[in-house]
Amino acid sequence: MKPSHLFLLSFIAIITTYLTILGQSKTILVISAEYIFILALIPLVLTLVFFKVKLRGYEVVNFNANAFSLKTTVIFFLIFQVIDYIYEDGFIGMISLWFFYWIMGLIALLSLEAINYYKNYKLLKQEG
Repeated sequence: MKPSHLFLLSFIAIITTYLTILGQSKTILVISAEYIFILALIPLVLTLVFFKVKLRGYEVVNFNANAFSLKTTVIFFLIFQVIDYIYEDGFIGMISLWFFYWIMGLIALLSLEAINYYKNYKLLKQEG
């Protein structure tokens, strides 16, 4: 499954869990507390779109082949969940950080993709 599909499914799961356990008002508070990180997605998306447009019609080489595996990512997530459960006063504090982790993961994914497209763009400029 593509990472973009995993992020969409995980977003739906997080929002559903939040609405079920925390309620609508607390869900809105948790999401709005991360507004700076949400705003940080705008330049990343614009950069990615810029390079995608510039590389339209060209073969894109994947320079991110050495990325973490899904298994490693899940293990890191579980370790952080145990730490959050202990330090964030239980289950509610732990799940309150899920959206933050989701945003950080999305920023990391978009950054890696933008860097990959940038490297392809530089490669194309060197060849041309």
